[in-house]
Amino acid sequence: MSETNLSKAPAETGRTGAADGGAAKGATPAVDPRLLVREEGLAGYLSDFGRKLRSGELGSVPVVVGLIVIWAIFQLMDPAFLSAENLSNLSIYIVGTGLISVGIVFVLLLGEIDLSVGSVSGVASAVFAVAAVNNGVNEWLAVALALVTGALIGALHGFFFAKIGVPAFVVTLAGLLFWNGFMLRVLGTTGTINLDSDGVVGTLSNHYFTDVAVAYGTATVAVGAFFAAQFIGARRRAAAGIPSRPMGEIAVRTGLLAVLAFGAAFMLNQYKGMPLALLIFLIVLVAMDFLLRRTSYGRKVFALGGNTEAARRAGINVTAIRISVFSIAGTMAAFGGLMIASRILAANQGAGTGNLLMEAIAAAVIGGTSLFGGRGSVWSALLGMLVIGSIASGMALLGIAAAIQYMITGAVLLAAAVVDSVSRRTQRSAGRT
Repeated sequence: MSETNLSKAPAETGRTGAADGGAAKGATPAVDPRLLVREEGLAGYLSDFGRKLRSGELGSVPVVVGLIVIWAIFQLMDPAFLSAENLSNLSIYIVGTGLISVGIVFVLLLGEIDLSVGSVSGVASAVFAVAAVNNGVNEWLAVALALVTGALIGALHGFFFAKIGVPAFVVTLAGLLFWNGFMLRVLGTTGTINLDSDGVVGTLSNHYFTDVAVAYGTATVAVGAFFAAQFIGARRRAAAGIPSRPMGEIAVRTGLLAVLAFGAAFMLNQYKGMPLALLIFLIVLVAMDFLLRRTSYGRKVFALGGNTEAARRAGINVTAIRISVFSIAGTMAAFGGLMIASRILAANQGAGTGNLLMEAIAAAVIGGTSLFGGRGSVWSALLGMLVIGSIASGMALLGIAAAIQYMITGAVLLAAAVVDSVSRRTQRSAGRT
């Protein structure tokens, strides 16, 4: 690498020599180890993968391996587990809680927690039902009202945490109690309001795109967009003189995604087609992933979770970011609440209660988002919910009691937390944090 390239990417090249970034006369210029890995081909990648595992950079490997094991076990015990119908039902089941979990991911990235999201989801469904069903408000307007309600509640929690200084745990625990009571008050004496199955919310979880072109088209768009993003990103990095993925690696990554995407599309088309709820969930995941990884706002969220004081000294408005993150969590909780109401076609006094909160938090953690802040992805919500949903679905098929399901889910959550803790400790030992 040239001295110019070294000065452009000092953090990645591990430069040595003069203070201005150039190599000392007669010394061998430092080379980014990723370049050597890619020059060695497959053996180099396997070696680099082993190095990452040894240094605690596990990524989504544990949850993917765990999901494969869970699916294999349940499939051996009941061949109906991986049937098109069961997988389609699973894809709808995970959406409501998964959307709530996306908001939890944002909060966890700050190193905080939000215990109110279950109650907020119940409030949103109650607000929608009372407005649309009891008072005849246009359903689209009622949906917007429910989402705005969630956003405002989240912002209120964020205000008390970021501006007043009340710990997030206490603020959101109070919110859990207050908003649950508020939901009961909004629903009134009837306790349950049934929704129109053909209405806006009613169709969210009950509509399928029966045309096979929709599922295959979604897979094609996803694979094409992934390839384009990887290709363009590699070209930009190469033009800037910093390490970039070679075309072979991009092709392999795209190929693996294509196998998964088209395999899922094929299975969905064997039943009723692409569920609208799943399509919405995937769109939200892509949008939120873009927000976190491709915008300055997302970088500020990660920076805040990594080191609050350093972020403050770097000029980041800590208060505004914290309030906005809790507002996002409230909005996603409201969206998830509407999805759950759509699935059961009702808003009732049980909305947002039970194990909903624990599943939403567990999904984010099981999926790989760190409890300590600064590390994670919105795709954790999808992976974590697939694990939780698969356990619930498999045990329902086998007729195993719900008590056993809770025990197994709790064990999986503990295992994920242990992996996270060990991973961080290993990274500190390797000098990578």
